[in-house]
Amino acid sequence: MAALTYDVTAPATRNRLTVGLRIFYAIPHLIVAQVWGYVAQVVALIQWFIVLFTGSRNEGIWSLQNGWLSYYGRVYGYVDLLYDDPYPPFGTDAGQVPVHQTFGFEGPANRLTNALRLIWVIPAALIAAVLGIAATVVVIISWFSIVITGRQSPGLHDFVLKALRYILQAQSYGLLMTDTYPAYG
Repeated sequence: MAALTYDVTAPATRNRLTVGLRIFYAIPHLIVAQVWGYVAQVVALIQWFIVLFTGSRNEGIWSLQNGWLSYYGRVYGYVDLLYDDPYPPFGTDAGQVPVHQTFGFEGPANRLTNALRLIWVIPAALIAAVLGIAATVVVIISWFSIVITGRQSPGLHDFVLKALRYILQAQSYGLLMTDTYPAYG
């Protein structure tokens, strides 16, 4: 089973101006990511039936969801101040963004774990929600740190990186893209 990996190269220097205006720059990306995320959730329901009846995932649906998950990781890496510039491109092209995300397609799927996924994803979703709230607080602290000093503590960067990695793994599990349960770290 392949687990999603997500890593971001921490920037040596930070641009105070772009960090200061980051949330405004990210608004178009946040809208696109949210709409695309709704599509990924709708096709997850179709994928659920496919896995339940055939025991394997549809690669086309998985590819659509993986495209969204990669985009989501780049956008939230940008929003969460994990990297400085460049501005992330729209769509599936990663461009020059220093985000390294890998996730391999798993064709065969366990029918039982997928049938009960809505129940089994609840603890992971709760942990992801708590980590998301904590990461938001850390991002706000990081924002002030970067705007005032031009630097971000490596500890703050690492916490947000690990939280986002867990959130992406929880989403991939909830969207039936993998049978691997999310792990923090």
